Amino acid sequence: MDERGSGLTVGQVAARSGIRVSTVHFYEARGLIRGWRNNGNQRRFAREVLRRIAVIRVAQLAGIPLARIKKALDELPADRAPTGDDWTRLSAQWRADLDARIQRLTKLRDDLDGCIGCGCLSTSQCPLRNPGDRLGKEGAGPRLLDLPVSDLGTSALR
Repeated sequence: MDERGSGLTVGQVAARSGIRVSTVHFYEARGLIRGWRNNGNQRRFAREVLRRIAVIRVAQLAGIPLARIKKALDELPADRAPTGDDWTRLSAQWRADLDARIQRLTKLRDDLDGCIGCGCLSTSQCPLRNPGDRLGKEGAGPRLLDLPVSDLGTSALR
């Protein structure tokens, strides 16, 4: 028996946290949670992992990228569950990002009706795909039609 006790199986972690077993493995592979192998070579997790998964899930629901979540969790002690104070600190770090995202989405929503029906989306009035008529400065013609799909992105929303 491991000195950390018998621990929770992957299936127990998944059931108690409301996620799939594959998600438990994914989080572990990404370094968001940690487990160990027992003498029978089976994955085991400390009970504290349940609180970490709860933090991960709430942060994901708020739209925080996994890389940012991992960075924040790496600042916490690995041998205990995140506390209320930890959550207050973590959520404060993400608040500015969420406020900026809300502002961008509100602007997108408010400008969306001005874009409906414009056709090629390269008119000088399009606030979404051609803010400030930046495409007009590149010359005449349908600029967006010549770009690969990967270049169309959402840079106008940033």
